[in-house]
Order: sequence, then structure tokens, then C-alpha cells
Amino acid sequence: MSVSPLARRVVTAVVLVPVVVYGVLALPSAYFGLLMAAFVLAGAWEWADLSGYPIRARLGYVLVLAILLLAAANVAARPAGARLILLAGVLFWIAAFVWVARYQSGRTTPLLESRRAVSVTGVLVLVPPWVALYALHRAGAAGPELVLMLMLLVWSADIGAFFTGRRFGRRKLAARVSPGKTVEGLVGGALLAAVVIAAYAAVRGPAPGWTATLVVLGVATVLASVLGDLLESLVKRRAGRKDSGVLVPGHGGALDRIDSLTAAAPVFALGLSLMGVPG
Repeated sequence: MSVSPLARRVVTAVVLVPVVVYGVLALPSAYFGLLMAAFVLAGAWEWADLSGYPIRARLGYVLVLAILLLAAANVAARPAGARLILLAGVLFWIAAFVWVARYQSGRTTPLLESRRAVSVTGVLVLVPPWVALYALHRAGAAGPELVLMLMLLVWSADIGAFFTGRRFGRRKLAARVSPGKTVEGLVGGALLAAVVIAAYAAVRGPAPGWTATLVVLGVATVLASVLGDLLESLVKRRAGRKDSGVLVPGHGGALDRIDSLTAAAPVFALGLSLMGVPG
């Protein structure tokens, strides 16, 4: 008997989510950083593949990313350095929004036309979110909890968007880039994520007014997560691929699992830093 794609996704999630949660909460920050680096380097391999590189060049690209992660870790050892990398990541995603919008409207995307440009884009997609996750995780006792909150935001947005989109979806969000996404799904995902982070803030918020600010940051993070998904969809579409790889059964490749986090993590971490949380 054949198993539906949705069933495969559910089974894989049931297996992986507890492992991820345990890794976030139980691993020391150094080991957590190494685990996230492994995902990022797997994503780098897939990005180089989507860029059209042969195997030897893909290995070189992964090596370059590994060196850049080491350099980023040294820079991010100081709060000012981490904030600078996060700011660069957020500014990149503002530019990425323009690229996605141009493609959706039928115009060209010059910065994604050449292999070299796509390679540089991959660095900006992959390095800042790793810095965000690592910096958050090592930011005091609340660090792992905040990383888990970020992941819960992305997961709840995905779940809300999936079920709301299936039930109420009528208007396409970006049909040329990702035909399955709808405006109604986006709204449903954002609302569910807002409820999740409001509940967290109500329990853990250290000061009056913190809940509203954190909810605003949570919604901004969710909107960024959708952009991360759309950019990867755009790169896959230009490469003629449905998935970035086959690493995770029913879920595609590593990039398919972390695409939302690539944009969400820098926004969330920079927002918390500007709020003074964790302080």
C-alpha cells in the first residue's frame, strides 16, 4: 500500500521533532553550534548543486562555507560582531524580497542570473542564520529556550498556513514562485504563531508591554520565514527542481527543512538583541 506524501511528512516530523527539541535544550552551545553547522553545510552542498556546480566544485563550496562559519563564529564572539552579522542578514533579506517580487511580476532577477551571483547569495542565505542560532543558544540560561521558541514560531506558522490554506485558501500569494501558497494560509499561519508567542510572553515576559513587542517581533519573524521559503522555491524553480535534495524522507533536502529559518533566525535574533533580550 502506497503512503501519501502528507503521511510521510507526519511520520518524519514525529521522529525528528523530539530529537531537535532534545538537541536544543540538552546540548551545550558548542555542540549545538556544530550540529547546526552540519545542517548548514548540507544546505551548502545542495545550494551548490542547485547552482549547477559539478561534484568537485560543490565540495569546494562546502569547504569555503565551513571556513566562513569559523570566521563568523570568531566575529560573533563579541555582541557587536554578532549584531553586525545579523544586521547584514536582515538587509540581505530586504533585497531578497525585491528579487522575489520582481520574479513574481515577470521581470528578471539580475542578481540570480549568474552562477557566481547565486554562490554569493548562498553565503548570505546560510551564514547569518547559523550565527543567529548559535548566538541565541549561548546567550545565558534562557538561550536554548529562545531558540526553541524561534523553531516553534516557524513550525506553528507552517502548520497554521497548511491547514488554513487547505480550508480557506483562494488567493495565491506568489503563484509564479510557489503556487501552493495562499494569502489566507499566510494569515492563518501568522495568527497561530502570534498566539504561540503571546502565550510564551505572558508566562515568561519580564516587564509590562513586553508581550505586545514580542508578538510584533514574532509576526515579523513569521513573515520573514515565508520569504525564506519563497527565495528557496525561486532558486529551485530556476534549477528545475521540486526539492533541494533527498536527505529527509517526505521533506526533501536540508535546505527544504531550514529554508524558513534562514530568514526567520536573523530577524528574530536581531529583534531580541535590540529589545535587550536576552540581556
